Amino acid sequence: MFIVTGGAGFIGSNIVNSLNNRGIDDILVVDNLENTEKIKNLSDLKIVNYMDKAEFFDFMLSAKTIGKVDAVFHEGACSDTMATDGKYVLQNNFSYSKMLLDFCQRHNAQFIYASSASVYGAGTTFVESPKYESALNAYAWSKLLFDCYIRNLDNITVQCCGLRYFNVYGPRELHKGRMASVAWHFRNQLKEFGSVKLFRGTDGYANGQQLRDFVYVDDVVNVNMFLLDNPQINGIFNVGTGRCQSFNDVALAGINYNRRKSGESSVTLEDAVSADQISYIPMPVALEGKYQSYTRADLENLRNTGYDREFDNVDQGVDKYMAILDQNE
Repeated sequence: MFIVTGGAGFIGSNIVNSLNNRGIDDILVVDNLENTEKIKNLSDLKIVNYMDKAEFFDFMLSAKTIGKVDAVFHEGACSDTMATDGKYVLQNNFSYSKMLLDFCQRHNAQFIYASSASVYGAGTTFVESPKYESALNAYAWSKLLFDCYIRNLDNITVQCCGLRYFNVYGPRELHKGRMASVAWHFRNQLKEFGSVKLFRGTDGYANGQQLRDFVYVDDVVNVNMFLLDNPQINGIFNVGTGRCQSFNDVALAGINYNRRKSGESSVTLEDAVSADQISYIPMPVALEGKYQSYTRADLENLRNTGYDREFDNVDQGVDKYMAILDQNE
């Protein structure tokens, strides 16, 4: 059996889909379905069991057995970077994760969990080392705290891999609302208003030129599957493309996808701004001091494991994503 926490969520449901594509459906999904929109992520997938997060929490505390567990993909978390209830965030992202690791060790199961690039804070070096880590909010700190907990354990008996996801986008994220990717938000803005709103310049960057490592969800899943296939690998790894691109690039990729779909030629950023298809708004006060204006994954650790697949750039990933959204409408 394979267990996917957060299995009805964005990355979790894509992992379930990838397991299905391998012919695996002996899957237990653990999630919280108070947001019923997440059920749509499971409607086309094959699983054998579902447990509510609280039910599974109680199960882990009990002496009940679940049979052989091959691996746990721990994707479930409070992912709201603006959450202000620190107790809730820590219970979900730290305490629950510790219990899952213990559960995996009792069942001799591989443990592959979601960390986050947010642990690097406002730094400009993204290497998996404590000297480059400085969390800016409760979410980031909870993720960093568990990474540090893993680093300090010397009695882990199973594969344990933490994946620091950078800016992931792609199918099955519609339930996330304001926490969905900018690619998804930009597409909605284009459909509704015919234009896209980006943040004005911050931290020395020009309007919309803040740089992020935007990584397509299929690439994220591929890394998870690689680690599943290589249980001898342990550690904490960045999962991004290794390149940084601007929010302007993401917006322009969406605009040009629509233009090509309509038989029109692509435009430059200057053309899109002149035509009012891209405009700029002030940074919200709530994000001041908590916003990463630059991220770029250092992939040396991941590449040293033997993972050699290339990652989609923004143009490639956005084209794939927009085509899937069009098909699903």
